[in-house]
Amino acid sequence: MLDSLSSVWGTLPDPLRNQLEGYAIGFWSVLPQLILSIVFLCFLWAIVRLVQAVVPGTLRRAHMRRSLVDVIMMLIVVGMWLFGVLIAITIAFPTITPGKALTALGVGGVAIGFAFKDVFENFLAGILLLIREPFAVEDYIECEGFEGQVEEITIRDTHVRQTDGQLVVAPNAMFFKNPVTIRTARDVRRTTVICGVAYGEDVDAAREVIANAVRGVDAVRDDVRDVEIFAQEFADSSINFEVTWWTGSRPIDIRSSRDKVVAAVKRALDDAGIEIPFPYRTLTFNEPLPIRDHREGRDSKEDTGTGG
Repeated sequence: MLDSLSSVWGTLPDPLRNQLEGYAIGFWSVLPQLILSIVFLCFLWAIVRLVQAVVPGTLRRAHMRRSLVDVIMMLIVVGMWLFGVLIAITIAFPTITPGKALTALGVGGVAIGFAFKDVFENFLAGILLLIREPFAVEDYIECEGFEGQVEEITIRDTHVRQTDGQLVVAPNAMFFKNPVTIRTARDVRRTTVICGVAYGEDVDAAREVIANAVRGVDAVRDDVRDVEIFAQEFADSSINFEVTWWTGSRPIDIRSSRDKVVAAVKRALDDAGIEIPFPYRTLTFNEPLPIRDHREGRDSKEDTGTGG
């Protein structure tokens, strides 16, 4: 085996052989520095692990938000690894100064930034969202047609669980650049239904009946703000009331309270003898219509003027 390698080595051109010998000599000369650099990186890894174990607990005891603790820890870890790698490079290659290494990283960073513009955009948007915290985990939000409960906010994306169970993983830049509606920014939210009564009914009496029915629903938070009933419009067959009340801010709270309010108002109006009208239609024909007599199997004409 050694003889065959020696024979191959002897067939190489002198310039190539001299260059390979130079590489080998250079590698063996820097090997001690490489080993020392690797040892330093292992030591740095142990320090980073220690910081990750100690610092978050200290920050939480200072009553910092979880999202802010995550951002601070990420910046600390990234900074430690960045400067640690620069030191390791200068240990392995003493001719490379930290200034030269930073210059090289800067030039390379510009190229990487153009190549991964969207990734860095979402990364920075995630940091700003975690620091500002316009919405938090378990909030119900709506943005760009997506609506649901926030399950997780990461540095790059946000996980939103829609009310039908589907999970939307959206980039943070979408929430940073577009308007976001936070449904649960407060514990209560206003909701409205339209209720109509017949034209022959007393408007003030109907309003009082509706208001008492809504106040009697346990899901209505009239302790926050009183129920509001406004006569809204003259509709085709009814006078419509806008019925407004406050309830819980979650989507299930809105649907549940609306269900109970509609049932309570219907029951109260029926008990009070107040009519809830429905549309009536009268059909008018210009000439008699043929009506088929199925028993005799023949057509007959009847002078039909109106039908309903």
